[in-house]
Amino acid sequence: MRFITIALAATLAYVWAQEIKMPLNLDKLEQKAKESVTVTLDKPMLQFASKFMKDEDDAEVRKLISGLESIYVRSFEFDKDGEYDPADLESIRSQLQPPAWGRIVGVRSKRDGENVDVYFKDAGNGQLGGIVVLAAEPRELTIVQLTGTFDPARLADLGGDFGIPRLDTSGLERRRR
Repeated sequence: MRFITIALAATLAYVWAQEIKMPLNLDKLEQKAKESVTVTLDKPMLQFASKFMKDEDDAEVRKLISGLESIYVRSFEFDKDGEYDPADLESIRSQLQPPAWGRIVGVRSKRDGENVDVYFKDAGNGQLGGIVVLAAEPRELTIVQLTGTFDPARLADLGGDFGIPRLDTSGLERRRR
């Protein structure tokens, strides 16, 4: 029994430690894109950036990023359809599998060709260990990856910072009541 527990713990530690590997050619898409956003922040850079957040309004964001290990954003807008390979997204999706990751949102539009997936990694105790957002349209592609431990209720506070789109949650509050 003890051996099984140790083996299970080692396996889970391996799965937990795995980083999502982004396709190498994503950075090459910048050359094809008419507009692009590239953000790559590791823990030291996040700590450095938080020192510039002096306003009281930034206190929640500082608290949130204190638990983050990295922020990775790649967003591209193209002049024509077919400038990126959908297989790149499949290579990312294939890494986001249970038990470590769970897809909480999946949107597919055959009419517009819009696809959105949101994956969460559970860190336990009501905390997230990571989030990945994949948003693909015929002429746009956005990938956002946050790693580290953070409170999911504070996630919207990052919107508008570090290249992460602002989330409008006002409609969600009204529906809950």
